[in-house]
Amino acid sequence: MRAWTIPEGTPAVKAAGRIHSDLERGFIRAEVISGEECIALGGLNEAKKAGKLRIEGKDYIVKDGEIFHVRFNV
Repeated sequence: MRAWTIPEGTPAVKAAGRIHSDLERGFIRAEVISGEECIALGGLNEAKKAGKLRIEGKDYIVKDGEIFHVRFNV
């Protein structure tokens, strides 16, 4: 796993663009979970199995400590 820093108040689509421009261009939605909850569940795969990831759109403001998986299509 890797982390990118973004300014406070950044929308999900711009946060995805910080990772790679193709992610911003083809952004569909993001699967989001807090970092603490993800660790408590044993990782991202376990969080997915437990149905704990939230689906958020382009205008969602990413919060400190969140993990998100970008769904995109280019």
